[in-house]
Amino acid sequence: MENFTFWNPTRLIFGKGELSKLSEEISPFGRKVLVVYGGGSIKRNGLYDKVMNELEKMDAEVYELGGVDPNPRVSSVREGVNICREKEIDFILAVGGGSVIDCTKAIAGATKFAGDAWDMVTNKVRMEEAIPFGTVLTLAATGSEMNSGAVITNWETHEKLSWGSPAVFPQFSILDPEHTYSVPRDQTIYGIVDMMSHVLEHYFHLEENTDFQDRMCESLLTTIMDTAPKLIDDLENYEHRATILYSGTMALNGILNMGYKGDWATHNIEHAVSAVYDIPHGGGLAILFPHWIKHTLHAKPERMKQLAIRVFEVDPTGKTDEEVALEGIARLRLFWNSIDAPEQLSDYGIDDSKLEDMANKAVHNGPFGRFQVLDKEDVLSIYRSAL
Repeated sequence: MENFTFWNPTRLIFGKGELSKLSEEISPFGRKVLVVYGGGSIKRNGLYDKVMNELEKMDAEVYELGGVDPNPRVSSVREGVNICREKEIDFILAVGGGSVIDCTKAIAGATKFAGDAWDMVTNKVRMEEAIPFGTVLTLAATGSEMNSGAVITNWETHEKLSWGSPAVFPQFSILDPEHTYSVPRDQTIYGIVDMMSHVLEHYFHLEENTDFQDRMCESLLTTIMDTAPKLIDDLENYEHRATILYSGTMALNGILNMGYKGDWATHNIEHAVSAVYDIPHGGGLAILFPHWIKHTLHAKPERMKQLAIRVFEVDPTGKTDEEVALEGIARLRLFWNSIDAPEQLSDYGIDDSKLEDMANKAVHNGPFGRFQVLDKEDVLSIYRSAL
């Protein structure tokens, strides 16, 4: 286990009716509030009106940025930065899922320096401070509500990049499971895959003496897998929504991976796909992750063997480590199939015509991955196996 320092300043406010605390949470920061949201579902389901009513309680001067895309664009970030500078915004409120929150993080950071927002995302400019912001979460998936990372897409250059800074932890995040009732079945499935993938990215590492962390990861995976089928059949079940909502937050708020660093290659490989084809992130991960595990299995087969036995209940009797591991991969694939997650790139109409382009984007900054370092040929092999 590596030395580590854990720090997460986000106040997590969880449960039914907790939106009533919104005005008291924002008030200390000022009255000028920019509300950021997506395609309009919060207006259809009534959450928008509830948020505005809470802001009225503090006599807020409200500005809005709607229309944030599922793969948030740097163009939306720039628009938000312009509003923040022109109106001298005190606080930003993200009302939505991970894409809205990621866009908000980038707005909060980019407003504080004179350069272009994309220079910040590409780390050409170091960002030291940000406008304070909070979130009202509407989708269980990314964990962005309690971490300091974001993913932003430049559609002009077809780049989708991860970015982050300690300055962009949310001040607070309000998680009411009822706010996720209206999430469609397919988006619910993508969110489940995304949070499971976050746990898997943590799990595949090369450190020793991580027994407790392993057990936390395994417990979270089994909880998600137990709850997911029930939720998909009953989308307005409060208890199931609550379990999945909390699981998504815990999967990527830093608690699971104290003392080691996970791999994160599969996310990079998927980002290159959705940068070119604009597919749902969770859908891409469902397709690619089993192929990445199989491709890198030789690096430390006992990791997948352990996961196969403890989470996927593979009987190891009379089997080699590799046989147990491969059966575990098959059971992961079977589970994602059982909840109707996509299995092949062709499910999105993706063929081999742009594999080179995607692979070049994946290795733009050179070889990557911690469990096993991947180069372009590795990426191409994974893409081809996923066709």
